[in-house]
Amino acid sequence: MAAYGWAHCMSSPIPAPRSLTDLTAEELSAWMEAHGYKAAHAIRVLRGLYEAKGERVRSSVRMPAGLRELMASTFPKEAASLARRQVSEDGTTKLLLRLADGRTVESVLMPDYHPDRAAGCLSSQVGCAMGCDFCATTQTGFERNLTSGEIVEQFIWLRRAARAAGRTLRTIVFMGMGEPMLNLRNVLAAVKRIADPALGAFGWRQITISTVGIVPGMDELREADLGVHLALSLHAPDDVTRADLLPMGKRFDVQDVLVAADRYQASSGRITTIQYCLLDGVNDSLAQARDLSRLLDGRHMRVNLLRYNPTGLSLRGRTYAASSMEKTEAFLAELRAHGTVAHLRRARGPDIDAACGQLRRRAAESDLWD
Repeated sequence: MAAYGWAHCMSSPIPAPRSLTDLTAEELSAWMEAHGYKAAHAIRVLRGLYEAKGERVRSSVRMPAGLRELMASTFPKEAASLARRQVSEDGTTKLLLRLADGRTVESVLMPDYHPDRAAGCLSSQVGCAMGCDFCATTQTGFERNLTSGEIVEQFIWLRRAARAAGRTLRTIVFMGMGEPMLNLRNVLAAVKRIADPALGAFGWRQITISTVGIVPGMDELREADLGVHLALSLHAPDDVTRADLLPMGKRFDVQDVLVAADRYQASSGRITTIQYCLLDGVNDSLAQARDLSRLLDGRHMRVNLLRYNPTGLSLRGRTYAASSMEKTEAFLAELRAHGTVAHLRRARGPDIDAACGQLRRRAAESDLWD
């Protein structure tokens, strides 16, 4: 679908957008004016849409006669509907959302250590083209980019889920399905509305955008100057191992992506997080821990060690396993012994297909929605 831009809004006749979540405040204001209403109503409508309750155009939002009915007949009720919801024993909630074209996408709500807080994980694409061998999402292939409205819709669903659980959504990460840097225009458009004090009011510093190391995208994110955090999925300290796990490593080597992260960090002032998923016998040796520490020496970055959620047979016919806790703790200790700031992120929702892409793949395989 073509971008629904400001100039397009001002033309006549004005085509109806897909949903309210696809619109900026300026675009909805233009629509209001074109239909004889004050532009000021746009902010009130969108704020009601984005607020913590996540209700669609709340009845408490004051609007002039006829506007509510006109909007209801013009705009679809929502850009996504709930296809399935899973809740883990640890409180992790995974949502499978069905989009208007029938495709599905995953979003995850993770409880924080603080009993009143939660973190959310958003997807940027339907499927993924990166081919990372240990990831479930890549096994279903790439279908399309998400629109900015579909990304915003995930945020609203997670805010609603957090509220239902007695929590407040405090941080979000773009670490779900897809590579955010390959859909950066829509990701940034969504982030602007989510973080905008007048709309989602979430805050720039509460948002992290991840990448497997798409250098041009990292530079474009730096130029956007939004002040969000960057996470780099490294997963190996050497080019051979990394390219074997992440095909994109053949195009951008380890030094390429780290230098791009340096540029982003110098410009934004935000500390880069290095994502590192430990795979038994693949990237979890003490020698690899030392190599990783050497790479990061002099760089003010932190390592986030991840425990692998098994996803079955990979695209290349391999079966990966999580490193034992003994090896995981030894790897972590080795990093810290060499001065690297590192943390271990506990595994989330292993009992509910919580690894990225698992629920969507299992649903498709079982024809669950027929």
